[in-house]
Amino acid sequence: MIEKSDTTKVFGMKAEVGRWLFVVFGLLIQLCLGAVYAWGTFKKPIMTHFTLNATEGALPFIIFLAFFAVLMPFGGRWIQKYGPRRMGIIGGILVGIGWILAGFATNLVTLCLTYGVIAGAGVGLAYGAPIQAATRWFPDKKGLAVGLTVGGFGLSAAAVSPIGNALINSHDVTFMFKIFGIVFLVLTVLFSLTLKFPVANWKPAGWAGPKAGAPVSQNFTPSQMIKTTSFWALFLCFIFGSTAGLMAIGMASPVGQEVIKISAGLAATLTSVFAIFNFAGRPIFGWLTDRIKPSNAAVISFILIALGSTGMLFFAGEGATAVYIVSFVFLWMALGGWLAIAPTATATFFGAANNSSNYGIVFIAYGLGAIIGNLVSGRAKDLFGNYNIAFTVTLILAVIGLVLAIIMLKMPKKAPAVPPPSKAIDSK
Repeated sequence: MIEKSDTTKVFGMKAEVGRWLFVVFGLLIQLCLGAVYAWGTFKKPIMTHFTLNATEGALPFIIFLAFFAVLMPFGGRWIQKYGPRRMGIIGGILVGIGWILAGFATNLVTLCLTYGVIAGAGVGLAYGAPIQAATRWFPDKKGLAVGLTVGGFGLSAAAVSPIGNALINSHDVTFMFKIFGIVFLVLTVLFSLTLKFPVANWKPAGWAGPKAGAPVSQNFTPSQMIKTTSFWALFLCFIFGSTAGLMAIGMASPVGQEVIKISAGLAATLTSVFAIFNFAGRPIFGWLTDRIKPSNAAVISFILIALGSTGMLFFAGEGATAVYIVSFVFLWMALGGWLAIAPTATATFFGAANNSSNYGIVFIAYGLGAIIGNLVSGRAKDLFGNYNIAFTVTLILAVIGLVLAIIMLKMPKKAPAVPPPSKAIDSK
């Protein structure tokens, strides 16, 4: 039975108004979870503190993102079973504990176990909670709502980078980890307490469903989804987009200081600027995905990656600050775009009933992108003394992704053999 939207109250308001608070609280949760994006700013002092080379300095970041991605399918399944509130709280506790324990790390191994494994796993469990809440509360504006919610993840570096640098300068990197861990634990748990799903089949007042003539998504189970070409096209495009963007995030500050020869302070400031564009890419590409289809939004994203890669490959050098800024703005914005395109496309292509589990599987592509991107960028510096190889890789991936998006990134044609029943969670 469909719940009438005019009788549904959210935070004491009509659901159509109150539901926006789920976006606000979700954005704040993501702001805490997304501090990993500031790793590029902290990488040099962390490398100095623990005596690491470029490849070793990327390992905690890679492991964090890998565990983030590996735990996403489990988190998605558990969000569907236990609800977004519980998983947000559990994940938030792990994130806080991981950061706090990283403050007691004495070597690379313990840093990887605390920051990489524990905090990364916590993000993997909590990340989908506000996203799935936004998806359920905004069937009419999925892309925009999800884009704004995950925008907090991209915006995090803008807030965390200057605060983290101040903590490092006044004390050291271990003090920074401890302070952030305490703050993230408290805030993530607090805001997760607000999360819940609407009743089954809830629709906002005045929205009758998809426009006449528009393709209607059917509910695919994860096993049905992975048998479609649409899934593999989305999965590969997500790998390519996240590889390029995560390489850019990991290299932003070092490239600025070592290639463009800007100061560490300016590099940190520009990292915050890039983070703002990473944030902006999410609602912009979420809105575009709603308006012009996932494939066209993906094409625009790959064009930005190609332009950014070309700029760094052929026009960057000492003093070329403008080229550096524009190129990295494009790369960071494209990654932000993919973190809105991928969840919106998953819900659009494969339905809402199993979206938590389905997107958890799609999100593995993000973890693979993290491993590929950071290994390539780290080894390029260690082996060849420069970052050109990394930007060559991103340019090639952008071209392949562009072709793939045009040809294969489409709504699945074949309906699943047995449509699964929708199992909605009302308030957990």
